[in-house]
Amino acid sequence: MIDLEAVVALRAVATNGSVAAAADALGFTPSAVSQQIKRLERGTRVALLERAGRGVVLTDAARQLVTSSATVLADLERIEADLHLASSATGADGAAARRITGEVRVGAFSTAVRGLLVDVLPRLREEHPELRVPLRESEPWETIALVASGQRDLGIVHRWGEVALAMPDHLVETALFTDVADVILRREHPLALAGATELTPQDLAEEEWVATFDSTICRQWLRRLFDGVSNAPRIVHESMEFENHLELVRAGLGVALVPRLGRSPLPDDLVAIPTVQPASVRGVVAVHRRSQADSPALQAVLDAVRVGAAGLHAG
Repeated sequence: MIDLEAVVALRAVATNGSVAAAADALGFTPSAVSQQIKRLERGTRVALLERAGRGVVLTDAARQLVTSSATVLADLERIEADLHLASSATGADGAAARRITGEVRVGAFSTAVRGLLVDVLPRLREEHPELRVPLRESEPWETIALVASGQRDLGIVHRWGEVALAMPDHLVETALFTDVADVILRREHPLALAGATELTPQDLAEEEWVATFDSTICRQWLRRLFDGVSNAPRIVHESMEFENHLELVRAGLGVALVPRLGRSPLPDDLVAIPTVQPASVRGVVAVHRRSQADSPALQAVLDAVRVGAAGLHAG
């Protein structure tokens, strides 16, 4: 009998590219992941990983196992969802039972953690004390890969304008809200002193910028914002923390494009001005595997996220 937990570990290596990264995604040690895969090799009597320099690559047999196991794991998720649905459907008196148990692993980008989930998760714990909702921060592309491969159950991701964000067919999207990003300037900046209420890329062509790393979707949008504007944007400082962006702008070291979600109130010496032509907006969506659509636990978390998102939109 194939060890399904070990198969999940192998799928994590395939998704994340290394044993160490797979261990981090699963919350195990690299040694534990290696032992699971060795156990799987003994059980199947085939080699699954090969050394490649300092890392490992999947063998042809391993890639076949990863592909073939997707259907099996999806079927098991549906069975588990059906069991939870049956156990929480009605009580002895015919009233709907609200006892939600189990675990829903969530992945989300940093500003969604700070601006949305820090409020949602405590409410979930109060309403469903037997429900575990461990959280991992990750970029949208990584989150989608983690949900698609079964390493996370619910993902909160964002999509900027026309920046591509591939979504596998077995994932379901739920739109949550639209977030806006503003250009952050010092109040004494000439554009702020001129009373500008909107800024175009041409207005900002000569500015020096603070931005996230080149590998991020936010950075890709910043480049897309300046399509057709030569020599812009000029990225001078890089940081993954938007709070650092604000401080670098305060220090007079550039301007920054900072989303409103999760943004602290601006100090008096900074101003926020939206962009036009194009507007800097991102759609925030929740994603989960289609096989978990009937899971009461996942639906409880998704409902809580929707309520929290609606509160942000109303605010």
